[in-house]
Amino acid sequence: MKSVLKASVFALTTAFAAGAFAADYNVDPAHSSVSFVIGHLGVSQTLGQFRKFSGDFSYDADKLDTSKVSLVIDTTSIDTNYEPRDKHLSSPDFLDVKQFPELTFKSTAYKGDANGGELTGDMTLHGVTKPITFTLHKVGEGKDPWGGYRAGFVATTQIKRSEFGITNFIPGVTDETDITVRIEGVRK
Repeated sequence: MKSVLKASVFALTTAFAAGAFAADYNVDPAHSSVSFVIGHLGVSQTLGQFRKFSGDFSYDADKLDTSKVSLVIDTTSIDTNYEPRDKHLSSPDFLDVKQFPELTFKSTAYKGDANGGELTGDMTLHGVTKPITFTLHKVGEGKDPWGGYRAGFVATTQIKRSEFGITNFIPGVTDETDITVRIEGVRK
């Protein structure tokens, strides 16, 4: 009887431990952001963000090669704190949000450790899909006050918008665009 009890406790402990490390998360948009910086006329930089997005990720600190991320950004939610510029950026001159209402990212690989590394994936912007690599940094993880569990990351990259077919006003508006994604996920 003792060995049956020990075997049952071991099996439950092993099952719990495996589930404790491998987890799926939903992106919490209230505590996450997708922002960008682009140069203007060689004299300044413009900061913008997308207000609406959703996504999820799987994260296993012991099996990082199985981690994955999926993000969908509503391009109509662009916000640079100046409505006339937002309308212009939404037009066919730039994002053409009527034809391309979403920007997506789906990861394909991760190289690094549990604290950070390089996250590679396919980004689709303006109807063009290209591989890009984010530098990823883990901010932290832990229990929240409501009985849930959260994990947070910051990812940065630079793209050339011309590679996605957005070429108007180069070089006045720089080709290079810095992107920062701050994600807080709630474990499912």
